[in-house]
Amino acid sequence: MLETRNVMTKKVICIEKDTPIIEAIRLMASKNVTGIPVVEDDMTLIGILSEQDVLRLFHTFDEEKERTVNDFMTQPAIHFEEDERLLDVCYCLRDNSIRRVPVTSNGKVVGVISRSDIIKCILQLCEERAPEPAGKTA
Repeated sequence: MLETRNVMTKKVICIEKDTPIIEAIRLMASKNVTGIPVVEDDMTLIGILSEQDVLRLFHTFDEEKERTVNDFMTQPAIHFEEDERLLDVCYCLRDNSIRRVPVTSNGKVVGVISRSDIIKCILQLCEERAPEPAGKTA
């Protein structure tokens, strides 16, 4: 049984709730990520900021550009413990139309798992299980 820890990305970019929203957007763009876990100083998960959360700024930027991540983040964040089944994460991402979820250990962020992480895992499993190509050997 594959667990979330086997597939998650361990180097996680996190932000705090008092980060200015424009800094968070700049970070998302520069790191090419679609969401960032929002944490306390001790890495306790308190929310997540996703692309969808900041889309409203397209029309309201002048009124809201001085606000912080706290004003936009989704909380509580859907998340999984690192020892949970990868299949459960797959169902969650599919059924909730989300792209990534934080992974925690005792409430503290230790990773993030995305659709692309799972797709890479599926490919690896398929390649490991593929039959040897037929052919002649010399």
